[in-house]
Amino acid sequence: MPFAPFSSLSTVPASIPSPPDSAFQIGPLTIHYYALCIIAGIIAAALLTNHRLTRRGAEKWVVLDIAIPAVVLGIIGARIFHVLTHPNFYFGAGKNTWNPFEYGSVWAIWEGGIAIFGALLGGAVGAWIGCRWTGIRFWTFADALAPGILLAQAMGRFGNWFNHELFGLPTDVPWGLEIESTNPAFPPGLPEGTLFHPTFLYEVLWNGLGVLVLLWLGRKVFFQWGRLFAIYLIWYSAGRIVWESIRIDPSEILLGLRSNVWAAIIGVLVGIVILVVQTRRHPGVEPSPYVPGRLPQTEDVESQHDSSDFVDVSEPPVAAGAE
Repeated sequence: MPFAPFSSLSTVPASIPSPPDSAFQIGPLTIHYYALCIIAGIIAAALLTNHRLTRRGAEKWVVLDIAIPAVVLGIIGARIFHVLTHPNFYFGAGKNTWNPFEYGSVWAIWEGGIAIFGALLGGAVGAWIGCRWTGIRFWTFADALAPGILLAQAMGRFGNWFNHELFGLPTDVPWGLEIESTNPAFPPGLPEGTLFHPTFLYEVLWNGLGVLVLLWLGRKVFFQWGRLFAIYLIWYSAGRIVWESIRIDPSEILLGLRSNVWAAIIGVLVGIVILVVQTRRHPGVEPSPYVPGRLPQTEDVESQHDSSDFVDVSEPPVAAGAE
């Protein structure tokens, strides 16, 4: 794919430098900043989700029982989705597809290569399993998670900055990203010093704004029964359509669009479907974060009297003629 240089460092008054290192050593261990960004995002999401879920009346730290299978299956799903959408990286003549002890196998997640839409699919299955174990309503958990997962995604994008990867088209904007010409992803034919759109930063800002929007909407009674999670899907996927469209890293092209653009379009549509269906199915207020017949295993829950939390703990009305 040919690119025409728009600028160089000598003509742009400001730019964003890429970090000098992507990892550091602690004895024999190599610690990658990308991994630290992902771990920090998971921790932040768990803390925020725990706060939101316990305010709804759930047992404290029940989020951990749900997060464990969600994170494990989310990582597996993220890797599978990446492999399936980048088949030329792993399959074909001369490729090491299956041997995990050599570079480039489908198993080598430590070499990089995960996809957020695969993480969402795998994580949703894991969260459903965790909710079944704990008795938490799946959609209650999803709504509690929505701001946290967007925060985690914002934090995780800094890992792409440390890795000097997934940048966008050449640009002459003052916030252009510096990428060394020796980077394997640097487009051939462009002069050294060409700047690129910092798509990681665009997504960080978009996701950060989305966190604030979701926290605000989450205080409204309408955004229960999975409707806040639907807004998350629409918000994140809409932004991803834009950022993905200007990225220049290799990707499968389907009907003229990158595979992740199609995934983002599907994300918007799924969010709209959830919003419509759940509005029709559940016009009222969620009675409890627990499914009928399930209660917290301990009494260590936060008692809330703030109407903004929308926890209805009253007895159900008695039908006419019932005893």
